[in-house]
Amino acid sequence: MLKEVIDQYYLDRQKDKEQDHFYITDAGRCPRAIFFKFKKARREETEPRILRIFDHGDSIHRFIMKSLLSSRDVHVVASEINIPCQEMISGRADAVISDGHDLYILDIKSMNSIGFRKLIKPKDEHINQIQLYLHFLDPKKGILLYVNKDTQDLKEFTVKYNSRIAKGLLKELCDLQKKIDKNIVPSRIPEWPRHWQCQYCSFKEICKIEGGEIKWDDFKKKIEEIE
Repeated sequence: MLKEVIDQYYLDRQKDKEQDHFYITDAGRCPRAIFFKFKKARREETEPRILRIFDHGDSIHRFIMKSLLSSRDVHVVASEINIPCQEMISGRADAVISDGHDLYILDIKSMNSIGFRKLIKPKDEHINQIQLYLHFLDPKKGILLYVNKDTQDLKEFTVKYNSRIAKGLLKELCDLQKKIDKNIVPSRIPEWPRHWQCQYCSFKEICKIEGGEIKWDDFKKKIEEIE
């Protein structure tokens, strides 16, 4: 009884989330998957178990912030800071912190033990995200803090602002916005279907239909043919 009630809660929350603008977490992500989100394309429903894992990640963020707020060595200047209002993109950094000398944007990430053990440098997608936070917010240095969800071990990496990376990511999003407006489905990413994003993508079934750039109306007809 309880499992069904809890599962339905997460499934209902998933249905409520529709996309009409970019998020900083979209930086460097598969443009085709983002396009499909905007167009509300047919997708596989994410398992409630996976959604609970995401929710657990949020609770880890709160746990880490509680520790920092109690510290005498690190000062939390602000938490959950929205980037300045943008027409195209929105995002919220976990915190701005100070060590008494410098300010840093803090971005907290959680992962399981397998991923944590393999982590010797920040993940590319996380570097992309923090570069955009550094671009829009005043501190030009950031810290990516990784938390092992299974053991609570920590790893941290300092990241300096790189305008070339940040501006390149924004250009990619601008180019994608043009395709969304013109109803042009982007091509599949070059590493398809081996890329990690493909493995977890809720649009992987319809993505198989056509690999190249195609008009959205033509793509929808192909979807209808296999339904």
